[in-house]
Amino acid sequence: MAHTTLNRWRIPPAAIAIHLCAGSVYAWSVFNKPIEALHPAWTRGAAAYTFSIAIALLGLSAAFGGRWLERVGPRTAATLAAALFGGGMLIGAWGVSSGTIALLYFGYGVIGGMGLGLAYISPVSALVKWFPDRRGMATGLAVLGFGGGSLIAAPLMNALIAARGVPATLALLGATYGAIMLAAARLLTVPPTGWLPAGWNPTTRPLAVRPALGDLAVGAAIRTREFWLLWVMLFVNITAGIAILAQGSPLMQDLFGRTPAQAAAFLGVIALCNAAGRLGWALLSDVVGRRTVFLAFFTVQAALFACIPWFARTGAWGAFQVATLVIFTMYGGGFATIPAFLADLYGARNVGAVHGVILTAWSAAGVAGPLVITRIRESRLATLPAGASKVALYEPTLLGITVLLLVGLAATIAIRVLRPAQPSSDATSGAASAPVTTR
Repeated sequence: MAHTTLNRWRIPPAAIAIHLCAGSVYAWSVFNKPIEALHPAWTRGAAAYTFSIAIALLGLSAAFGGRWLERVGPRTAATLAAALFGGGMLIGAWGVSSGTIALLYFGYGVIGGMGLGLAYISPVSALVKWFPDRRGMATGLAVLGFGGGSLIAAPLMNALIAARGVPATLALLGATYGAIMLAAARLLTVPPTGWLPAGWNPTTRPLAVRPALGDLAVGAAIRTREFWLLWVMLFVNITAGIAILAQGSPLMQDLFGRTPAQAAAFLGVIALCNAAGRLGWALLSDVVGRRTVFLAFFTVQAALFACIPWFARTGAWGAFQVATLVIFTMYGGGFATIPAFLADLYGARNVGAVHGVILTAWSAAGVAGPLVITRIRESRLATLPAGASKVALYEPTLLGITVLLLVGLAATIAIRVLRPAQPSSDATSGAASAPVTTR
């Protein structure tokens, strides 16, 4: 098909708007202590589990909704996502107002989490198809807003909670996010069959467009060894970052004596690095390769997580800040690089469905990371002597994550995909180029 002049640049702003709203989930820890203060009869740490439920349902809804998304298109899927996420927050507000924790879990956790899953994969599916020539950049743009969502949400939530209380804050934000997402969903489309960017010849960039393992449907893709190695890599990378996010505000208050406002402000800076890492590392992966980027992620993060307990004991707040910001560029970078890696291996045609399934790693990590760090913190807090250092509340989790990151490093090293030989310019004479390893 001849190149067309369709304007694909209308898609990124819509994608970023949807992800900015959905990415507010990363600021959930701002609600933990205010909800506990409002409902002291609830089990200690109960509010934090709302985040785990939402992330678990995000991955599950993405996995089961991926095939449906590819059938109905990103616009329909994103419209449903807006209704579910906004409506879920309204139900969650009702739960907090009435003192019914089951409604909070069902509203924000289950209904809102389902909306998060569809909101996450819809823009990714659209952008990968519109940018076959800049796949890393496209996936970076697609998830940029999700990483930056808490940059806006954390201080906004903190101010609204202080002024209006938790229920009103949840209701107001639910209505606002739902409206913004509905408007942005109208712009999400897919290109016509056979469409190519103007002036671009795919044969000049074979690694960027020709799948290494064939243009596979989701069922065939998940039966490959490489899919499960990528699943492990994504699970590990998410678990490392999400463990800090789940208890980010309490952790900074416990280990470094920050105030709730200071902790919320730093969560905003974390969100900025999360967002910047999504675009920056994805762009770099177009140059050095996806595998090289993940090798860097796990090596550097393992060293930094091992150092955090020492930073806390010595009061090295500045060093902790630097380490955390580096970690969260890589946390965000993993989300952005994975869909490009999947498209490299399995093709862009069904990447929404394949990407949806691999996001079950996010569900698992969303439960494992917050659950472990919250349980350990609460159990140790109950037996901590008065005046004792609170490093012991988090040290076992931080060192355990260090070991887990080394498992991720091993999985990355194990990925060795040889693509079939590509026909060369003299293929008609029977010659063919040698196989090359995907990066």
